[in-house]
Amino acid sequence: MTQQQTAHAIRLGLRRGRVEFVQSIRSTQDQWFYLFTAVLAVGYLWIRRDADTGIEGVPFAAIALPSLLGGLIAFGVVIGPAYALAMEKEDGTLLRHRAIPHGLVGYFSGQLLFQSMSLVPQMIVILVPSFLLFDGLMSEPSGWFTVAWVIVLGMLAALPIGMMIGALVPGVQKVGMWGMLPVMVLAGISGIFYPVQQLWGWVQVVAQVFPMYWLGLGMRSAFLPDSAAAAEIGGSWRTLETVAVLGAWAVVGALVTPPLLRRMARRQTGSQVQAAREATLQWVK
Repeated sequence: MTQQQTAHAIRLGLRRGRVEFVQSIRSTQDQWFYLFTAVLAVGYLWIRRDADTGIEGVPFAAIALPSLLGGLIAFGVVIGPAYALAMEKEDGTLLRHRAIPHGLVGYFSGQLLFQSMSLVPQMIVILVPSFLLFDGLMSEPSGWFTVAWVIVLGMLAALPIGMMIGALVPGVQKVGMWGMLPVMVLAGISGIFYPVQQLWGWVQVVAQVFPMYWLGLGMRSAFLPDSAAAAEIGGSWRTLETVAVLGAWAVVGALVTPPLLRRMARRQTGSQVQAAREATLQWVK
């Protein structure tokens, strides 16, 4: 019976994720967000299109695009769930999920599907104009397979981080400090905008602890020729290490996030939800 209830909760969560995605792509606000992201990313590539990469035959866009995609994926699946969980903790949504058998399992599965599907339009609006404007972006068609598994592993590694941030922060207003700011710092040291080798040795070590560096490295290995690996740390794409680090983060997240959500839900009460709403109204004023 318990397994049936869990399966039913997962189905409900996936249904909720699909509904939220449909509502999202129909939302004018989200449509403008996708367009804004695409303009920033493609505009940056266009402005720097003639920059010297130091790798013969490899244009700047071919190096920068996969790094940007890796950064956007990491940023999206950390900050998005963090804000969503913090808001739904305040408006009582999670309190209602707690009252349903295995409701938090359904919530987690719904968020996983919603965040996964939300990446599709974001990737499309960046990739389509990029491939129309720049040559030599994907060295081999087999690189798309690498793109697929890097995205899947990267999401499984980064999504629990976002949910843990959302569960731990006291309110939505704190997500920027405890979520967005650290992610921006990691983007600055993870080789997204410039080679990580230009940083101090200890900073390189710190960057390689977190998923964002490996997401960028994995995406570069998908887009770039094997000769470009000479510019990376160790002179190779370190595919096994990429799988190992992202996989380790995914396993740790899968083990830590559910108990953390259950603990947070047990401690949440209706009076806390009401107090959070009042605090939010005061903050807005």
